Amino acid sequence: MASTRFRDVPFESAARQESRALPPTLAGVILAGGAARRLGGIDKPMLAPQGPPLLYRAVAAVAGADPVVVVGPRRQGLPRVRWTRENPPGGGPVAALVAGLELVHTELVAVLAADLPGIATATVERLVAAVCGTAGTGGTAGGAAADGAVLVDADGRRQWLVGVWWVARLRAVLPARPQGASLRSTLGRLSIVEVVARQGEADDVDTPADLERR
Repeated sequence: MASTRFRDVPFESAARQESRALPPTLAGVILAGGAARRLGGIDKPMLAPQGPPLLYRAVAAVAGADPVVVVGPRRQGLPRVRWTRENPPGGGPVAALVAGLELVHTELVAVLAADLPGIATATVERLVAAVCGTAGTGGTAGGAAADGAVLVDADGRRQWLVGVWWVARLRAVLPARPQGASLRSTLGRLSIVEVVARQGEADDVDTPADLERR
């Protein structure tokens, strides 16, 4: 499948070089596995608190990406999604990320969890703009272009599964044996620009109490 261009985000640095330059190509990888033990083992991505299922919201947030890859058991109602599984199933988020990236041939990839009630296209657009805006502008603390951008919640915590990354740089830090690897330790090796979350964007669903708040 040919890659499309993610045209909805302004990139000022690119515009300075060429007024008609296109932004980088973008894929989406959504991690939709896991056992949801704190929710009694139910299929958490298909929960629908006050709206569409959580997985559908994540897919909609990257609707401008190509491909959109979901790593996890196949669900109904998402005909344009490409499906894959981590090896072995249940091998953890890094193993799932490795599996998802095998289907990606773009410059950028948005990596999302499938339990984010407040995720939206606007969130992904801001992350894309942030990581592209650091190229050649000294956008990180070290003065270099960032490898990726992640959402940061109100307490300053990085939300590792709400991010956009340069694919080549992301692949460079993935371990040869990803099963059980720490996502924070893996992605924390990269140069990151932080994007402050707007209200509700960083919320996730891990417990029954989280569901009751929605």
